[in-house]
Amino acid sequence: MNEIIAYFETLDPVMAAFLATLFTWGLTALGASFVFFFKTMNRALFDGMLGFTGGVMVAASFWSLLAPGIEMSEGEGFQKVVPAVVGFGLGALFIFGMDRVLPHLHVNFRMADKEGVKTPWHKSVLLTLAITLHNIPEGLAIGVLFGGAAMGLEGASIGGAVALAVGIGLQNFPEGFAVATPLRGQGMSRWKSWNYGQLSAIVEPVAAVLGAWAVLTFEPILPYALCFAAGAMIFVVVEEVIPESQQDKYTDIATLGFIGGFMVMMTLDVGLG
Repeated sequence: MNEIIAYFETLDPVMAAFLATLFTWGLTALGASFVFFFKTMNRALFDGMLGFTGGVMVAASFWSLLAPGIEMSEGEGFQKVVPAVVGFGLGALFIFGMDRVLPHLHVNFRMADKEGVKTPWHKSVLLTLAITLHNIPEGLAIGVLFGGAAMGLEGASIGGAVALAVGIGLQNFPEGFAVATPLRGQGMSRWKSWNYGQLSAIVEPVAAVLGAWAVLTFEPILPYALCFAAGAMIFVVVEEVIPESQQDKYTDIATLGFIGGFMVMMTLDVGLG
């Protein structure tokens, strides 16, 4: 792992963010590829994976984003936390706005429960858009952290950015399968099911490049940008991931998965960052 971190330290931060999120996209595509071998997934395992995803996102929001954002803010007392409060709130409002407008359907929900503006789009598109909405703040977070680390700002490090990419990649793996499996179950071909599954994460490299570029161009926004990504991720967890994991009788497994995901991400960030 030290060799990987050393390699990323030699790269332009925008390129580093792009490559890191190609890795996270790749794990989504790998998860979706299981649809070539399985038509369904064990529901208990699936809910546990959803819980794991939520745990990773919550831990990443604090250890990788909020804590560094507060640490690098100027001032003392309440003044020091202002960028975190403003950025966090704006990030949550951003995803809230997209959630209200973008047509999508959460995993494990019926077509009658689709959200966003009314549209005749097929369930396959709506499921893909739901996970795409989920992935925007993840890509943004990786890009912002690589940008901050490249500027040598206190609280941001290449190791922390790599740890965040690894954690998000791990929780992206079940997401790919989560999109592809229900489509395969409805009779869609294996190839098309896989294609929709991997497409849900293609937005991550785009968001990462934009995030890295933004903080390199407008350095003062970095604390706000880190906390913006955290607010967006927390909104996704509370509004999407947790409800999805609680739709069946395996709620305890989902909760244990959440705890496991939190511990894994916390360990990665503290150990590498």
